[in-house]
Amino acid sequence: MNGKSQTCHVTVIGAGPYGLSSAAYLRVAGVETRVFGEPMAFWENQMPVGMCLRSNWGASHIADPKHALTLDEFVRQKGNHISKPIPLNRFVDYGRWYQSQAVPNLDRRHIRSIQTDAPGFKVTMADGEEFTSRRVVVAGGISPFVSKPPEFADIPCALASHTSEHKDLGKFKGKRVVVIGAGQSALESAALFKELGIPVEVIARTNHLNWVGLHARLHHLGLISKMMYSNRDVGPAGISRLVAAPHLFRRFPRVFQDRTAYRAIRPAGAGWLAPRIAEIPITLGRKVVSATVAGSQLRIRLDDGSERLVDHALLATGFRVDVSRYPFLSPSLSKQVKTVNGYPVLQRGLESSVAGLHFVGKPAAWSFGPLLGFVSGAEFASNELARAITRRNGSN
Repeated sequence: MNGKSQTCHVTVIGAGPYGLSSAAYLRVAGVETRVFGEPMAFWENQMPVGMCLRSNWGASHIADPKHALTLDEFVRQKGNHISKPIPLNRFVDYGRWYQSQAVPNLDRRHIRSIQTDAPGFKVTMADGEEFTSRRVVVAGGISPFVSKPPEFADIPCALASHTSEHKDLGKFKGKRVVVIGAGQSALESAALFKELGIPVEVIARTNHLNWVGLHARLHHLGLISKMMYSNRDVGPAGISRLVAAPHLFRRFPRVFQDRTAYRAIRPAGAGWLAPRIAEIPITLGRKVVSATVAGSQLRIRLDDGSERLVDHALLATGFRVDVSRYPFLSPSLSKQVKTVNGYPVLQRGLESSVAGLHFVGKPAAWSFGPLLGFVSGAEFASNELARAITRRNGSN
């Protein structure tokens, strides 16, 4: 476009599973779409090497409208076996292959800002190009939403850091590490530390560890299993079916939605991790009450009065959605988005209170349920998005 002001119908920001899937559905629907971002960037750069996906094979396909760009088709075309559980690096390879097939003209440039500009939005690129877009789909992922306990707020990153800040845990060789958390990220990080020969302890508030996938036989009971579990692979028996139907889920009272959502996504590890952490010291039912710098080390005090002197604390403390933290949304635009606890309040089509501004992925979870925080939720989101946009605006 060479810096000239132009107009497009839909701009998609982000090139992870949700951004790529959204673009694929919109383009098949005949909607002019521009897509921006580095393909699978978060998965490649902000998750440690050696990790595997917790989701099963069937729930790890990136949705496409023709159901042709599956993991199985990727393996068939590349002639390259993928083990189970799915290694992170192989999923990244798959995502990039998907992009090459579904969104070959992906624009890898960064967007500096999005501002309202009736009847749509003004999009300003990092290199100065500007254009207008009738609609914007935010598929920016969770990277801006890192959540750290307040006790670690003033600790330098050399002594305490979030799991998303590391690609190679091997950098901690020769150090003693404590992992804070009890979910998949915490437990798998601890397993990787152990396997690298790095002394590690896990500390978590929960009184017991939760596991998923320990009762595989429950998924092989024919019709009974289909009644209990959805192939989306989110949540335990019963709840799995409910959260797989977002339009039904959102009809329930808010209190029920919140309780059910937590039950579906509470901190838990995949069953295949259990043997790998068997010999790791794990302290449960304890909360960190203070963290202080002690020379070149970190002193951590727990609520039972005990202390740990370590070289580093790895915070596997998750992410807290707050869409105002997306750096490309101008402050004036962010203020117009109606939110609850940082989540945008969305209507049909995953459209926010700002007409034409849509959110997919984890930010949509408050309005449509926990399924939207997982790869398997991209099919619902992309279908919903494409149907709404073509229905309301046509495909021209």
